[in-house]
Amino acid sequence: MRKNIVAGNWKMNTTVPEGVELAKAVNEAVVAQELKCDVILGVPFTHLTAVKQVIDINKVGLAAENCADHNSGAYTGEVSAPMVASTGANYVILGHSERRGYYNETNEMLKTKVDLALEAGLKVIFCCGESLEEREAGKVEEVIKAEISESLFHLSNEQWANIVIAYEPIWAIGTGKTATSDQAQEVHAFIRNLVAEKYGKQLAEDTTILYGGSCKPSNAQELFAKPDIDGGLIGGASLKANDFMGIVTAF
Repeated sequence: MRKNIVAGNWKMNTTVPEGVELAKAVNEAVVAQELKCDVILGVPFTHLTAVKQVIDINKVGLAAENCADHNSGAYTGEVSAPMVASTGANYVILGHSERRGYYNETNEMLKTKVDLALEAGLKVIFCCGESLEEREAGKVEEVIKAEISESLFHLSNEQWANIVIAYEPIWAIGTGKTATSDQAQEVHAFIRNLVAEKYGKQLAEDTTILYGGSCKPSNAQELFAKPDIDGGLIGGASLKANDFMGIVTAF
C-alpha cells in the first residue's frame, strides 16, 4: 500500500527560533490526533538540527530542501547528503523547479544527487513539472518523462522504494493558480503509468505521488480525492501551522 503524505517546504523562510516554534506547533497538532497521512517538514539546512530536537521523528518526518552533488571536498557553501543525514533528517527534496530554474540544476546533476542521497540513507522527494509555455505547447508529458527517466530510471527496484515523486506545475507555484483536480490527476496518472512501464504495475501502485502548486486547505480535499494524488508538497501554506494542518486533515 502506498503512503499518503503531506510535506511542507518552507523554502528560504523563518529564522531558526521561528522555525522551531512552527515545528513545535505542527508536532503538537500531529501527535494529538490519529491522521490518515504521514507528515514531513522540509526546512532550511540551518534549522535541521534544532527542528529535529522538537519533533517526534516517529510521527513527523524531517527533510532538507536540497543537497550537494558531491559528498565532500572543496565546495564552499555546499551541504552534502551525509551532512544532511547526520542531522537526523530522513528525507531530502530534490529537483524543485526553483533549483532547476534559478540554479541551473540539470537532470544529469539531479541523477547524481539522487544517488548520493540514497547512499546516505535518505529518502528522496523528487520534483518534476512543466512551465506554462511547455503546457501551452503540448509538451507536458515530454517534459515530465525526461525529468523522471533521466534522473531516476537507473535505480533498482529496491532503491525505488525510497523515492516519492512530487508533480508541481511551475505555473502554479506561488502564483495562486492551481491546476484543476482533473489536470493534476491526468499528470499523476501519466507518471504512474511511466513508472509501471519501467518497474511494473505493483511498484507503480506502491509509489507515492504528491501534488505541489498552490495547494491550500480550501482545495486540498478535492485534489486528494483523486485516485492518483497521494498528498501534497506544500509551500506557502506550510508556514502557518493551522493552514498546514488544514491540508493534513483533508485526508
